[in-house]
Amino acid sequence: MDTMTDPVPAPAFRERVLALVARIPEGRVMTYGQLALLAGTPGAARQAGFVMNSLVGSATDGTSLPWHRVINAQGRVSTHKVGFGDMQEALLRAEGVPLDSSGRCDLAARQWWPQEQRDAPPEPLL
Repeated sequence: MDTMTDPVPAPAFRERVLALVARIPEGRVMTYGQLALLAGTPGAARQAGFVMNSLVGSATDGTSLPWHRVINAQGRVSTHKVGFGDMQEALLRAEGVPLDSSGRCDLAARQWWPQEQRDAPPEPLL
């Protein structure tokens, strides 16, 4: 996948991203860039976002994947422009993820890394 020009994620990348999203524990979050890194395609945050957008579109259809636990590198939800920002923020708050008055989550406190990847980066990617 050419992360700079290909807006459609490869099926294998999509499956790896979805598998990671399924593992995010309640009350924790991951970033789009982190998903891309752990899915084996560093720098493909935008493509991870395309994968997540397909889940957000089905949010009202009762998807079982915790799509709402994926936020941007600034610690904010990126779904306001597609009409799901308030829902995503409410779902995060309901799980105990605190958001400040600007809607920002403290990534240092809430970002989740799979146990087998705990030593991957020296610090959470911001």
